[in-house]
Amino acid sequence: MAIKILIADDHALLRQGIKRVLNFEDGFEVIGEAEDGQEAVARTLMLQPDVLLLDINMPGLSGLEVVKQLKQADCETRVIALTIHDSDNYILEMLKNGALGYLLKDVEPAVLIKAIHVVNGGDAFVYPELAERLFGSATISDDVEIKAREMLDESRGERLTAREMDVLECVAKGFSNQDIAKALGLSEKTVKNHMTRVLRKLKVEDRTQALVYVLKNKIISLD
Repeated sequence: MAIKILIADDHALLRQGIKRVLNFEDGFEVIGEAEDGQEAVARTLMLQPDVLLLDINMPGLSGLEVVKQLKQADCETRVIALTIHDSDNYILEMLKNGALGYLLKDVEPAVLIKAIHVVNGGDAFVYPELAERLFGSATISDDVEIKAREMLDESRGERLTAREMDVLECVAKGFSNQDIAKALGLSEKTVKNHMTRVLRKLKVEDRTQALVYVLKNKIISLD
């Protein structure tokens, strides 16, 4: 039986490219696409794919919010994050909240195909270089969700959360607090609270210093 796959990404060209790669592979069936977070949740719950290939940065709901909602809905679809972000924070937050896979968008087709098979079988698959850096091994034998939660808990006072990084990326794009609130579906007060925590964690005085720090240290990456 073919592995049913849904592709969620706000770039149509990328969706079509992935679809072409998968259609050449026996045993895969792309049953749908989504171009924003809300649609990703709705179509996943409606179509019940075996595997969801999910971008992190999308309009409406972020990829992190998508996995949270699917987890709350007890959805059995296995999720692979397919993203430009190689930050430890993003990886751990996605795994902690239910994603089983994490790949970068420059991944070779053979690795993507392998990841789909592994995740569909119920095991975790993280881009080998990222897994080696985070877990000390290219393969993960333990429960990846528990492992990610433990690693985040150990450094709770230092790591930025995925939402805090979302806010910083909006700052890097020149967004005002009002723009950030609209883009992320938050209140302006919540955005200010996130920025306050970011400044405290990074031990800097203002948002410009915070942005310089995270870009220099590759904590966030931009398109």
